[in-house]
Amino acid sequence: MVSVCEKDSNLPRPTRVKNKSPAAGQITAEQLLREARERQEPEVLPSEHSITDSTELSDYSLRRRKEFEDRVSRGGRSDVQVWVNYARWEESQKDYARARSVWERALKDHHRNHALWVKYAESEMKNKFVNSARNVWDRAVYLLPRVDQLWYKYSHMEEMLGNIAGARQIFERWMNWSPDQQGWLSFANFELRYNETERARSIYERLFRCHPKASSFIRYAEFEVKCGEVSRARDVYERATEKLEGDYEEAEMLYLAFAEFEQGCNEFQRARVIYKFALDHIPKGKAEELYTRFIAFEKQHGDKQGIEDAIVGRRRTL
Repeated sequence: MVSVCEKDSNLPRPTRVKNKSPAAGQITAEQLLREARERQEPEVLPSEHSITDSTELSDYSLRRRKEFEDRVSRGGRSDVQVWVNYARWEESQKDYARARSVWERALKDHHRNHALWVKYAESEMKNKFVNSARNVWDRAVYLLPRVDQLWYKYSHMEEMLGNIAGARQIFERWMNWSPDQQGWLSFANFELRYNETERARSIYERLFRCHPKASSFIRYAEFEVKCGEVSRARDVYERATEKLEGDYEEAEMLYLAFAEFEQGCNEFQRARVIYKFALDHIPKGKAEELYTRFIAFEKQHGDKQGIEDAIVGRRRTL
């Protein structure tokens, strides 16, 4: 049996470097890279082949088409990108009827894929087949009415074409599905782009009926302020306080916005009344932000007694 000492004695001894001074000729990183490039074998590129007649083009198209069909049959049917590449290649050959056929075949397997509908419609738009694009968008929003992107792009296309009435009709169809708040705001902004203030106001009215939340009322009031209708904005806030009574979280957000609105109008006494009304109607444990903002308000616009009352009121809740 070989001992540990014998094993260690068989190991080679480390070589000592006798001369540690730098070499006369130093090799730089640039030199190493240059030598590597010089020794590298040239890249073999595929030879370019130009098609000179219609027969050769037909053979090439047939060969490429067969390659795509083979990819689909070998399992690519479930891969959306295979279909997209196939359809776009047909478009590059200016064979739009075949491209449309490929898109339709893809939709048979992926009709719930909204991204595929978008690419199909955008390809029709790019090739200036406007009516075909409309047909695709119509089918898409009918099948997937809850996908907001489809409605956005459909209405945007009509607006870019100058078909304002058509875009408005699309928005109206979309609103029948009660989309989220952003959908309603997009509709209102669309009307404002064409100076249709009354139409936009009507949309805001429908918005808070569909989404009776503080954020809906606040956006409505902000719209009225931008239009210079301060009294209308105040009326919106007052209606909102009645609608949201009992919903403490939503009510707190609303009262804070209402008080800030009155401060912006230099109606400091109105703002003070709103703060006090809110603090009387919202449970103490849920009014932390209200107290913080009320104290800051009194420090800025109130007197010594008002500041002390606000601070004492907050301490009672702690």
